[in-house]
Amino acid sequence: MKVVLFSDTFPPERNGVATSCRSLYRTLRKHGDTCYVVTTNPEGRGIQREGEDGSIIRLPGILLRHLYNYRAATFYSPSTMKILKELKPDLVHIQTDAGIGQFGFLVARSLHIPTVYTFHTMVEDYTYYVTRGVFDRAAKGIVRTYIRHMSLTANEFITPSEKIREYMRTIGVDAHMNIVPTGTDFSLFDPQNISKEEIRELKNRYEIPREALTFLFLGRIAKEKSVDLLLRGYAEFLSTKPKRETRFVIVGGGPALEELKSLSMELGIENNVIFTGAVNPDVTPLYYQLGDIFLSASITETQGLTFQEAIAAHLLLVARYDDALLETVKDGETGFFYVDEHDLALKMQGLLLLSPSKKKEMEEKALEIIEPYSMEQFYKNIRRVYDRALRKNW
Repeated sequence: MKVVLFSDTFPPERNGVATSCRSLYRTLRKHGDTCYVVTTNPEGRGIQREGEDGSIIRLPGILLRHLYNYRAATFYSPSTMKILKELKPDLVHIQTDAGIGQFGFLVARSLHIPTVYTFHTMVEDYTYYVTRGVFDRAAKGIVRTYIRHMSLTANEFITPSEKIREYMRTIGVDAHMNIVPTGTDFSLFDPQNISKEEIRELKNRYEIPREALTFLFLGRIAKEKSVDLLLRGYAEFLSTKPKRETRFVIVGGGPALEELKSLSMELGIENNVIFTGAVNPDVTPLYYQLGDIFLSASITETQGLTFQEAIAAHLLLVARYDDALLETVKDGETGFFYVDEHDLALKMQGLLLLSPSKKKEMEEKALEIIEPYSMEQFYKNIRRVYDRALRKNW
C-alpha cells in the first residue's frame, strides 16, 4: 500500500502528534508499505527532501513564535503535488488541521483517493494561544463546527482514546469513529537496553545524588501541561522536611520554561529542581532514566504517550486524575492518581514509605497494561482502518 501522511509537525519537533506520526511512518515502512510524509521545514527554508528515498518532504512556513515556534505552511505546493501524482498513492492520512492538513484534503480530492483523518489534539484547549482570552467562547464554537465538518469529510475518522470519542459525541459528531491508540516501541525505553554508564554520566552532569528519590516530568513546557501545579505540590512536600533527599527533574523546553524557573525560586525550591531544557527526541529514553517517579498534571492529553514511555522505562506513574488515563493507571495498583497540589504532596510523602518490592510489583502490573499499545498492534489496527477507507472509495 502507498500512503502519504500529512502533518504540520514531525521530529525533530517534540510533541505527541510528531511522535505519533513518526511511529506510523516507521511501522508502515517496516511492514513493507510505501509511506511518504509531507510536513513543515523547521528551518523555514524552501522545500527539502530527507529520509530514506527522500520520503520526508518538508515545506517552508511562517514561524509562529507565540505557538511553540511551530511553522505554519501553505495549504498548497505545486511541486509537491507533482511528486505525489507521480507516486500515485492509494490513500492520504491527515494528522493535523492547519495548512498541511488542508493540503492533504486537496491532494486526496485531486487524485480521487480516500482520506483518513486522525483527531490528535483537543484543539479547544489551545484556543487561548490565538484569542488571548478575547472571544474565546466564540473560537471554541468555531472549532467544534470545524471538527463536525472534518468528521464528515474524511472516509475514515480516528481518535486515539475513548476520552476523545466521548468528547466527539458531546459536540455532535455522528460519524463512525475508530479508536486507534498510537503504538510505542517499548524496547527503546527498557532500562536493560540503555547503557548504565551513560545513565551514571547523565546523573553526574545534573548532580543528582545517588540515594535521592527523583521525580521526573518530561514533555513540552507549556501552560496546558500545568507543571506549575507540580512545582507547588513539590514545594508543599518539601515543607514537611522529608527524611530522604529528593530531586525534581523537568525535561523539556517550551514557552513556559522561564516562568517555571522563576516560580521555583519564588517557592524557595530551586536547589531541588533541575531544568534540563529541550532535548533531542532520540535521547529521551536515556533521560527517563534520571527519574524514579514520573509526574504529570496535564488533563489535556488525548492519549498520553509519555505515560506509556515512562511505564516502559520502569518509572512509577503519579498523575492528576483524567479520564484518558483510566485504562493505564489503576490507582494503587499500577500507579497513583491525585486531584490537586495538596493531594500530590500527600502522595509524595506516601511514596517515601513505599517498599521496593511493592514498587516493583506495581511497575510489573503497569507493563502488562501497556502491552496492547505495541507497534505490532498499532499496525494491525491502522491497516484495518485503511482497508475500510479503500472499500468505501471503490
